[in-house]
Amino acid sequence: MAAEKNGDVVPHSLSAKVVGSFAYLTVRDRLPTILTKVVDTIHRNKNKFFEEYGEEGIQAEKQAISLLSKLRNELQTDKPILALTDGLEDADPWNRYLQRQQGQHGDQDVVSWFKSPWLYVECYMYRRIQEALWLNPPISGYDVFNEGKTQSFFESQQAIMALCTYFEAFKKKMEDIAENHLQEYFNKLLQVSLWGNKCDLSISAGVDNSQKSSPIDSLVALQMFILVDDSDAVWSALISARRQTQSGKRRSTRVDFVLDNAGFELVTDLVLADFLVSSGLAREVRFHGKSFPWFVSDVTAEDFLWTIRQTMAANHRWTSQRGVQWQQYMKEGTWSYHDHPFWTQPNEFCDMAADAPELYATLQAADLVLFKGDLNYRKLAGDRDWDHTVGFDTALRGFGPAPLCSLRTLKANIQVGLQPGQGSKLSSQEPDWMTCGKYGVIQFYGPTSDQQE
Repeated sequence: MAAEKNGDVVPHSLSAKVVGSFAYLTVRDRLPTILTKVVDTIHRNKNKFFEEYGEEGIQAEKQAISLLSKLRNELQTDKPILALTDGLEDADPWNRYLQRQQGQHGDQDVVSWFKSPWLYVECYMYRRIQEALWLNPPISGYDVFNEGKTQSFFESQQAIMALCTYFEAFKKKMEDIAENHLQEYFNKLLQVSLWGNKCDLSISAGVDNSQKSSPIDSLVALQMFILVDDSDAVWSALISARRQTQSGKRRSTRVDFVLDNAGFELVTDLVLADFLVSSGLAREVRFHGKSFPWFVSDVTAEDFLWTIRQTMAANHRWTSQRGVQWQQYMKEGTWSYHDHPFWTQPNEFCDMAADAPELYATLQAADLVLFKGDLNYRKLAGDRDWDHTVGFDTALRGFGPAPLCSLRTLKANIQVGLQPGQGSKLSSQEPDWMTCGKYGVIQFYGPTSDQQE
């Protein structure tokens, strides 16, 4: 059956059990694998905890592992979803969301790991990891995913150097580049940012998924795998905003990035943002990340600043030069990093205006919002069983604070905005086309002025 919202028929959320083998096996196999790696990481660092905190650190390590082992048992045996008890700022919103789920089912036992919306239980697992650490000071702030993110960054050095070298060549001739040629550079860097999303450690359960080849050299071969390409519409939104700024109708042009993964993908985002500022397409860039470690490789404030520091320290002229420039952008306020509890909650983005009105208002001030990655796409369109030909605007269900674009490689069972027959053809050729990470979309939505008000 379908639910109704704003008079439209909306498919039910994908269940962790009924969505198909991908999500079902993910709950049964991938999520426990991730938890096992988390437990192993904490245990391997017990000597570090002892050196820093003494016996208190050892006790915290044991207690955190105990809570995480309990969590793993709960998700493997379809136990009920439990309320959070850590008292953090977002605990009440999380618990209210659970109550809403219970109200929909009418039976608390139904709100369990296998019978609940997949988006909800996956987000819930990462929030429970945070709870296990927070309840056990002095290791409350320990990032259990830091080792994987760091390794992914360093194993992508060749690709990072190639990208920074390409950008340097653009910088040298920027003043002489005509607008149509500027768009060519923009399209290439937009695609690099898109395919950077392949490097997702939550999908690979923490296994190495770094970028080793030149991202520029592979763009032509990858072009055929972009299922929806609204690059021209994204470019038009930027040019329109710049003209309004030049005419005095706007104070400045601002682009917001809602980030996904650290490591190589973050570098591709930073290079794209550098291009926007260097070319005059934007005067301000805001980056939105996570307030605590999330989905294995998602960007936190520490990841963001660490990446800039490491880029500055690189033993490669053009890479280091970009890092120095990025640090300068941060000092000047041209770039800024922000987080908000809403990004680490299970809500679909159509709930943002009601549940996080201040964040929605912040996004309304942007001229373009770039949403990176698969999880953001699932929250934009809802983790729902949409027909592939349903329009992107329909799937957003009223969410449209500003012109927005999703840059996403497909790793989950949802995709909208395709041409008639496109999805069925892909399914017959490659049954796992929605989950293999081989395909991508550059999908744009531009709200009307009355929707933005």
